[in-house]
Amino acid sequence: MTIRPTAGNGAHAALPRLDRTDIRILAFLQRNGRATNAALAEAVGLSPSPCLMRVKRLEKAGYIAAYTAQIALQKLGPTLVVFTEVTLSDHRAPDFARFEQAVRATDEIVECHLISGGYDYLLKFIVPSLPHYQETIERLLAREIGIEKYFSYVVIKTIFAKPFHPVEVLFGEG
Repeated sequence: MTIRPTAGNGAHAALPRLDRTDIRILAFLQRNGRATNAALAEAVGLSPSPCLMRVKRLEKAGYIAAYTAQIALQKLGPTLVVFTEVTLSDHRAPDFARFEQAVRATDEIVECHLISGGYDYLLKFIVPSLPHYQETIERLLAREIGIEKYFSYVVIKTIFAKPFHPVEVLFGEG
């Protein structure tokens, strides 16, 4: 299977074609970002030099957005995850832009999704406590960024959170 993606930012520039090996490289690197090129090459069935060339091509094309470390927050101290549904009072393009700019600049908000259905956005907050969450929401409301109403859902226990995407299921043959 060969995938011919296009740039996701609305541009029409064609990105490099991805084959099954490229997908395997991406899937492996998601789970093993610190792997050596030799280990990656062995895992995907290539020799090191062609493997490195593919990785560089994938990085240059933007398929590999970053290499990061996942921090075990629970080891640092107590945290609270809160999902918040937000409905805006107005629905013009400038209203969405103003809201999105404000939430992007709020450190406690780690995800923001524009959603179809009964509300406009789903936000994911990570905060040290419930009072901190409430202070953060009150700061957002005080900024008058168009929030009509919001509903909060405090996470009691995270059963699992996968740190990777099912790349091979989505784009591989399988």
